[in-house]
Amino acid sequence: MLEIADARAEVLRHCKPLRTEHAALTTAALGQVLAADILADIDSPPFAKSLRDGYAVRAADCAGNCAVLQVIEEVAAGAVPTKPVGAGQATRIFTGAPLPDGADAVVMQEHATADAGAVRVIDSGVKPGQWVYARGHEMRTGDVVLSAGTPINAAAFGVLASAGKTAVVAYPFPRVGVVVTGNELVEANTRPKAGQIRNSNGPMLCAQTVRGGGLPRYLGIARDDFAITKSLLGEALDVSDVVLVAGGVSVGDHDLVPEVLKALGVTVHFRTVRVKPGKPLLFGTGPKGQLVFGLPGNPASAFVGFELFARPAIRILGGHAEPGPRTISLPLAAPLAEANDRPTYRPAQLVQGATGWTVQPLDWTGAPDLVGMQPADALLVLPAGDARADTGTLAEVVLL
Repeated sequence: MLEIADARAEVLRHCKPLRTEHAALTTAALGQVLAADILADIDSPPFAKSLRDGYAVRAADCAGNCAVLQVIEEVAAGAVPTKPVGAGQATRIFTGAPLPDGADAVVMQEHATADAGAVRVIDSGVKPGQWVYARGHEMRTGDVVLSAGTPINAAAFGVLASAGKTAVVAYPFPRVGVVVTGNELVEANTRPKAGQIRNSNGPMLCAQTVRGGGLPRYLGIARDDFAITKSLLGEALDVSDVVLVAGGVSVGDHDLVPEVLKALGVTVHFRTVRVKPGKPLLFGTGPKGQLVFGLPGNPASAFVGFELFARPAIRILGGHAEPGPRTISLPLAAPLAEANDRPTYRPAQLVQGATGWTVQPLDWTGAPDLVGMQPADALLVLPAGDARADTGTLAEVVLL
């Protein structure tokens, strides 16, 4: 039985980024990771522009009180100045418009009074560069504006558009096949009969996959039958970079997954991890390098196993430099007294307290309790043995 850190290290040892692709910059690329630097093809802004509605002036002409300047033209955003600003002159200008030659500052219209072709400036502290966004202030031609390894977020779409990009070289989202096992399972649209329960792991793992940066493909329920299980898992291996199978990985008579995987050419690297919930957790690699995670059938165990082991693997395949999980230390929002035989990851919520963020343990009855897991936005990490802590004690937290 491996310790958590050793098991995660073994998983990551078999992970490497997928082959890159040319990704069109539609919203479908949101979250993909850039595989090459992005260079600016032009200066941005491509001209010095006004940051306010007002008047483009020479700062030196506005020294003293109530300078009166001749207005020589008006320039709106999208237009181009035709006249340079000389001594004693000003151009009426609007936000985003190019600064005319000769001008070195903008006076806001709130600090000026227009009168019959002239403007009286009532701001005596005008300085060069005031309310002017200089050419190339955001990016200059040839600058690296987004580095390889950058996830494409909403702001990145704007930067890429500014650099004239409609497609980029990026890492694809890993394809994740999801299979659940068990004679007792029926799908959500079926009313369970005696001895049956609805399949919660399939939808949950698909949702976790999306949040983790993968593309899920749900392949259905494998009954406790060797041929059926082999067929479904074989299909999953054929179409996936990562295979998630929930249930059937322990040592019971009906736990067929390890033998099926062996028959499919999967090399199993470990089968148990010293963690609670989720001790029976299998990791293997397929004949084409596919990553295979055999997660426990108990929903909370499957949830935790995904977050600790499968999600970091999906992130590495998707080109992320940092696999996670992300951990921080936060003070407890309530006292805690609990005994566990293994390091335990229990559901918790982040709570804004009077002096900052704290972590509140949630009511939870254990591995089968998905309802108790649902409100969690964090996992509270408890060491093996007696865990007793007062309010305010720092505790390790995995961010979800």
